[in-house]
Amino acid sequence: MNTTASTDLLTKVEITRLGDLRIRLLHLHKVLLDMERQDYEKASGRVSTGDLLQLVINHAGFAWLRIISALVVEIDEVLNGEEPATVSDFEDLISQARLLFTAPGNEEFKTKYQTALQRDPSVVMAHASVMQLLRQDQ
Repeated sequence: MNTTASTDLLTKVEITRLGDLRIRLLHLHKVLLDMERQDYEKASGRVSTGDLLQLVINHAGFAWLRIISALVVEIDEVLNGEEPATVSDFEDLISQARLLFTAPGNEEFKTKYQTALQRDPSVVMAHASVMQLLRQDQ
């Protein structure tokens, strides 16, 4: 590997891969959010889209989903930032995503995520899509 690779600009393939990861993470986030919304509405009644946004931002029951949305924001910043994206940026984001779903740590996220995987086949499908992309070139 080239020693300057970490400062090399991203290729179109890497940019496309980050864009694909972003889309897959957003889909996974939506599936998980829909599941959490259903649970919340069973206990507290229907919520509007605006109320849901406030819940996502402020309610403890939705806090675990913020990890995924924060990663999507980081991808957006790399893809759309003022500075050109580098291979180092790409490798860091891919690594963060892999660690989120595979490494120990953040027990609340892990517990809720595992429960969601056991509960909803659409979560399993969205998870598989993300993991398929993350396993490329590993």
